[in-house]
Amino acid sequence: MTATAALLAFTLAAAILTVTPGMDSALVLRTAAVEGSRRALMAGLGVATGCLAWGAVAAFGLGSLLLVSTLAYDALRLCAALYLFYLGLKLLWGTWAGKQADKQAAPDAARPAPAAASAGGWFVRGCLTNALNPKIGIFYITFLPQFIPAGENVLRFSLLLAGIHAVLGILWFALLVAATRPLARWLSRPAVMRGLDRMTGAVFIAFGLKLALEKR
Repeated sequence: MTATAALLAFTLAAAILTVTPGMDSALVLRTAAVEGSRRALMAGLGVATGCLAWGAVAAFGLGSLLLVSTLAYDALRLCAALYLFYLGLKLLWGTWAGKQADKQAAPDAARPAPAAASAGGWFVRGCLTNALNPKIGIFYITFLPQFIPAGENVLRFSLLLAGIHAVLGILWFALLVAATRPLARWLSRPAVMRGLDRMTGAVFIAFGLKLALEKR
């Protein structure tokens, strides 16, 4: 397989994986709908950075530790599960607190969403959702080598593939954010925002529970 053919094949495979619904898309969509485009884009950039970090770990061969060390894998897995529980419970708690506040205002009146975190904070959250997930690391360790042609520099080509995946992710997240803009007025309603937070919080908790209970 030539380098060009490998890049095209990887780009197609990575694009399919990128648009597959999952936790990352849920995070960006919720942030775009409730807290605005800038924070959502920063969250998406953080997710892409987390992927890029795992790509670099795999490229340098450090990710092999996850394959051979059950302790390292389980420690990272439990950290990721706890972090997802934290995000999910925080969103669910916010819906309860917001509902109590709305009782003092006109029902279903549009109001600006409270900023749960700064743009930089959402970048960190997006990054940690991937950087703490050992399944992403295992994916990169096993997936990237399949697209590295014989004779190519493994380090440089692995970083290039990880960069392509990150760029595809950023483009997809930008598209998701743009898709929420026509619905901005409707999405700004307190009842709608609470519903989105409950749904996203439940998704995070479900992913965290799955991660905590999974067996290698």
